[in-house]
Amino acid sequence: MPRLIPSRLVAVCALAFVLVLSTAVAAVAKGTPVDLRVVGGGSKILAEESLGASTTSIKTSSKATCFGKGTGGSGKSVKINGPTALGALGQAAKSTAALRPLLLTDHFLSEFGLGLCGIGKSSSTSKLSWYLKVNHKNPNRSGETVKLHAGDEVLWALEPFPYPSELALSAPETAEAGKAFTVSVFSYDDKGKKKPAAGVTVSGASAPTDSAGHATVVLSAPTVLAATHGKDIPSNRVAVCIGGVCPGG
Repeated sequence: MPRLIPSRLVAVCALAFVLVLSTAVAAVAKGTPVDLRVVGGGSKILAEESLGASTTSIKTSSKATCFGKGTGGSGKSVKINGPTALGALGQAAKSTAALRPLLLTDHFLSEFGLGLCGIGKSSSTSKLSWYLKVNHKNPNRSGETVKLHAGDEVLWALEPFPYPSELALSAPETAEAGKAFTVSVFSYDDKGKKKPAAGVTVSGASAPTDSAGHATVVLSAPTVLAATHGKDIPSNRVAVCIGGVCPGG
């Protein structure tokens, strides 16, 4: 009889895990699955997550005055028919504290669309503004008009103009402790043109990337890798698991 207790516990835990996983999958399945990354002031990563983008409402703010005195929002909520790049940001802000407050103005809505001033503790200034890229390319349109499709990658970054290149890191999700593996880094310009990124620093790498954008990494413990280079927009983060253990696990 005592042997049944562990089995029941395992079954309960397994069921709980399946329910949690099913809930997460269902949350994404309700909308268009996209990946969102937000980089704030000082190249700080505010969010990097997957979500189901759909129609949403975002409240505008009178504090969104980055476009000049008297240009703050009305305080009313604006419905954004999704899935869109701005709508995805608004959805993520409802569950991700680092993205709040979201400062939007509808002062120019009838002419240019919604204006984005602040995300979390990062705000536009006379030298910095929010840069939008979808699949590594600048759509050159207001975020609420940029329609998204399944698998799209959305980036919002607070950057100076002319906007810097965006880094993208490719690395394995699993590795063996003490055994070297190769990662690759690419950079994308404003038009989405891709090229190998040389001289880039990758966490855990023995040296910067070579002319082909490759670097060698050796890890002794589960690690989250990222690539940085000067004023370029930092790369996506890749969690590398070792021996079945993942970063933070």
